[in-house]
Amino acid sequence: MPKITVLPHEELCPQGASFEAEPGANLAKTLLAHGIKIPHACEFNCACATCHVIVREGYDSLSEPSDNELDHLDTAWGACAESRLSCQAKLGDADIVIEIPKYNRNVVGERE
Repeated sequence: MPKITVLPHEELCPQGASFEAEPGANLAKTLLAHGIKIPHACEFNCACATCHVIVREGYDSLSEPSDNELDHLDTAWGACAESRLSCQAKLGDADIVIEIPKYNRNVVGERE
């Protein structure tokens, strides 16, 4: 099973985190299941860019991004070549290291 390492994020994961997940699992849902409250304003429908993450290691092990995902990534704050929408990324077999950007497009934030 791949290991997901989340780099420290001031609000969402101050200490960072590390856990294992099933190959093929949705990255955003896996983060939420492990207590990391990744923003997801469109409820995993690839209609916004609030769940943007930067894959610092293991990018190539994730599923290929769709054209729709790439279009939405163009609107994400701080997007780069290693960016993904976590709601669209499916885990592969390799370990990954992700960074959750400090800012996102979500002005309001989700309710719990």
